[in-house]
Amino acid sequence: MSDNIAINGRANKTKSTFRMEYSAGVNVKAKPEQVWALMTNAADFPRWNSTVKSIEGKIASGETIKLVATISPERVFNLHVVEFTPQKKMVWSDGNAMFKGVRTYMLTPKADGSTDFTMSEVYTGLMLPMIAGSLPDFIPTFEQYVSDLKKEAEKQ
Repeated sequence: MSDNIAINGRANKTKSTFRMEYSAGVNVKAKPEQVWALMTNAADFPRWNSTVKSIEGKIASGETIKLVATISPERVFNLHVVEFTPQKKMVWSDGNAMFKGVRTYMLTPKADGSTDFTMSEVYTGLMLPMIAGSLPDFIPTFEQYVSDLKKEAEKQ
């Protein structure tokens, strides 16, 4: 994951032959506990997150969740929660050496009581050069996700 994700609500994309990354960040006027509660409540996810059509399973360390994204409603993503540090970091992974996606969520508390939220997704693998052109542009989805999270967390 990029160390320097801009906290401006705008998504960024970087690409090389065997690596592609999307990232976005936003400051949320809510404590990390509030943001984390939204991020880990699978049953409530589709209500506030317009980029998610459905999600099944428990968002917790070692669990597998089934997610259907609005950008690809015909596909079910089986995501493994590979890292889970409450109110700080969560990592979801899907795929193998041929093509793999790893999404990282980070929460950084700020002195004013707000939280910097960042997310990135890194795609790697031997198949990436062949399929990169057929993947959708995730910039609008990333920007919508951070906007939805900010709006919902700040309502509470």
